[in-house]
Amino acid sequence: MHEQLTGPGGAPAIVFGNFRLEVADATLWNGSQSLPLTPKAFSVLQCLAQRPGRLVTKDELYNAVWPGVFVGDAALKVCILEIRRVLADDAKAPRFIETVHRRGYRFIASVVQEHETPPAAASAPAVEITPTSDGFEPPETHYARSGDVNIAYQVVGDGPFDLVFVMGWVSHLEFFWKEPSFARFLRRLASFSRLILFDKRGTGLSDRMSALPTLEERMDDVRAVMEAVGSERAALLGVSEGGPMCSLFAATYPGKTSALVMIGTYAKRLWDPDYPWAPTVENRGMFFDEIRDHWGGPVGIEVRAPSMAADPAFRAWWSTYLRMGASPGAALRLTQMNSEIDVCRVLPLVRVPTLVLHRTDDRCLLVEEGRYVAARIPDAKFVELPGEDHLPFVGDQDAMLDEIEEFLTGSRRSFELDRVLATVLCGYVVPPAGADGPERLERFYAHARKENEWFRGRCFDLQPGGFISTFDGPARAIRCACGISAAAPRFGIDVRIGLHTGECDIRHDVVAGIAVGTAAQVAMHAAGGEVLVSRTVKDLVAGSGVRFEDRGEHALRGVPGEWRLYSVERTGHPAVRT
Repeated sequence: MHEQLTGPGGAPAIVFGNFRLEVADATLWNGSQSLPLTPKAFSVLQCLAQRPGRLVTKDELYNAVWPGVFVGDAALKVCILEIRRVLADDAKAPRFIETVHRRGYRFIASVVQEHETPPAAASAPAVEITPTSDGFEPPETHYARSGDVNIAYQVVGDGPFDLVFVMGWVSHLEFFWKEPSFARFLRRLASFSRLILFDKRGTGLSDRMSALPTLEERMDDVRAVMEAVGSERAALLGVSEGGPMCSLFAATYPGKTSALVMIGTYAKRLWDPDYPWAPTVENRGMFFDEIRDHWGGPVGIEVRAPSMAADPAFRAWWSTYLRMGASPGAALRLTQMNSEIDVCRVLPLVRVPTLVLHRTDDRCLLVEEGRYVAARIPDAKFVELPGEDHLPFVGDQDAMLDEIEEFLTGSRRSFELDRVLATVLCGYVVPPAGADGPERLERFYAHARKENEWFRGRCFDLQPGGFISTFDGPARAIRCACGISAAAPRFGIDVRIGLHTGECDIRHDVVAGIAVGTAAQVAMHAAGGEVLVSRTVKDLVAGSGVRFEDRGEHALRGVPGEWRLYSVERTGHPAVRT
């Protein structure tokens, strides 16, 4: 069971956006308006909202909401759809619930926990507010010892492999999470890995240094952090100046490096005839002067994030991030050290799988530099992406993240969206009791799959808690639903089925969209063994011989307006297979 967040005076209320979740009486409010949720959907929302910013796995949700009952993805998806409809939360651009593909969900809105105060206590309620601007609670910062130096680090996610993220120039762990686009970028990395973040010596929360750190000392810092978190082998992801250090680490410690990814990187920072894309000594001197004269402001933003350079909020965050990341003197010394980097001779010695990403019109580091790096690492993959932003989390970060995820995991989550008109069949199933319950459910679903094949349906979910299918014709969907419903009693199964025709978004093996949510809501109004359809479906099968009984108008949660629903009459109906 999930932990209960209760205060000393009683049950809490959870506040997010304009909504208030009253745990004591299981109600959801938008201002003074009560928003009805089914008990299971309320429990799912409560479980997520009590863990803001944290990935809540499907297993955790099953154990919290359906303790001791074997259910599958369909039941959980139906609850999530219901919650999204009530909150008007778009799955493609969520404000409240973020889907972590195949793993679970994350509540991303800012949350306030309010506790009832006992009569003898002060009248002001106790309030706890999550500290980040986008609702994500930053991970705890720890320290690793690298010689005599303390290196600050964080760990996010629990994926199947370790990924060490090395930010370029200066950094500050806790200010990573203050910028929503940066936080989203890191959360995506953590969705398929155990992400390890750290501040390099001399920056952020790590110890400041009087002398310039060498690349060798920075490699020691990576090893120290990996040892502190129990990581024997990790993929390395270096951004900008982090790239050369990561390439040197990979060449020096191939046994500790599973893969290497570099974004907007370079081989050296001073011009010579063999590397004509780097700045000249004079150009670097001008940048040193800018740091001396203007540190504390948004130094370098015009070339690092041109698409956001005019945004006041981003400029303010970037200025604060730089100030917190390094003092003016430290920033100058680090920039001078970066100017001396030259890994041209190291690159051919890298023997681990390598991906180099670079944007075509990067204003800070020219795309030719990325091509140069990739060309000198044996078998490296080079991907050129459109855009002019140097910071990877600015601009089209998903295109970059898709490439990284596919390279490191072998698959990517982004698929072309197929938007179609379809009739959606949504069924709720009460899993049969008894020792032979799972076996009977399996036989029932084997029959349901055959029904779908007979009527040219496409199955998306056949789980213990329910199922979802789509059809290219409403009459076939009705006949399939009737066949499934008629057969269910033979297996001791109680099933309720709803159908609606509308636009669906199909992405690989997942179907979503308003039609899916509407069909799920229609099914919730069906009685046991009943096939219930929306007015849309009834009107589309006129003349088919299918007969209906009017069930009146109903409010479907999260779907505007009143909906007239109809029950399919199965007596003597040719759709029924027995």
